[in-house]
Amino acid sequence: MDNTSLLSLSYQLAAFRSIDVIANNIANVNTPGYKRESVKFEQVLQQMKPAEGQKGPQTVSFVRDAGLLRDISGGRIESTGAPFDLAINGPGYFAIQTAQGERYTRNGHFTLNADGTVVTESGDQLMGDGGAITIAPDDGDITFGADGTITGKQGQIGKLRLVDFADPRALSKEGDSLYSTTQQANAAPNAVIAQGMLEGSNVQPVIEISRMIEVMRSYEATASLEKGHSDMQRQAIQKLAAVQ
Repeated sequence: MDNTSLLSLSYQLAAFRSIDVIANNIANVNTPGYKRESVKFEQVLQQMKPAEGQKGPQTVSFVRDAGLLRDISGGRIESTGAPFDLAINGPGYFAIQTAQGERYTRNGHFTLNADGTVVTESGDQLMGDGGAITIAPDDGDITFGADGTITGKQGQIGKLRLVDFADPRALSKEGDSLYSTTQQANAAPNAVIAQGMLEGSNVQPVIEISRMIEVMRSYEATASLEKGHSDMQRQAIQKLAAVQ
């Protein structure tokens, strides 16, 4: 494969990667707390073998996937009226206890299980400062204060464990809107809880669709260029064969 074909292939693979990430953003437009992602690319200069007639090696610029960039800006806060729907205004994450250890999320859609424990849709426990949060039948209507304090009919039940990190963009994404990290989980003093509300995703569908169209056009242009180059090579070979 010649240098032009290799260069074209690198750009086509980059376009495929971008399309995949954009499609995932669009698929999660209605996922509470979802954060939009984009692909970070970097150019790599590489010396290739000299083409026929060239005296020295040729430097070619390829495109390489350098990872994902996550937009951690807040999504729109929307009212649901559900008592265990919680939105975080400002930086911070809910702490969730899973079978794999503590994980973190911005998805504030919680419910009560049969034992009266506050859990995620997947059944993982929402953590308070003292561990899992359990609501007794006689606690009545539950109130979550702006600072995460949980109050029932009998008085204070506990307080949400709200955490933040030195580099939130470095959190590793897992399934069910959860993140994991090796970073130290610190208190999130600026996190403000809104009960009966959910933070929506920060994906803007119109922008994502526009980006999808732009990337697809770029891919088609690159593929067309590669086809033109291949056609020229084929014609040159055919002419050479005819002369011989």
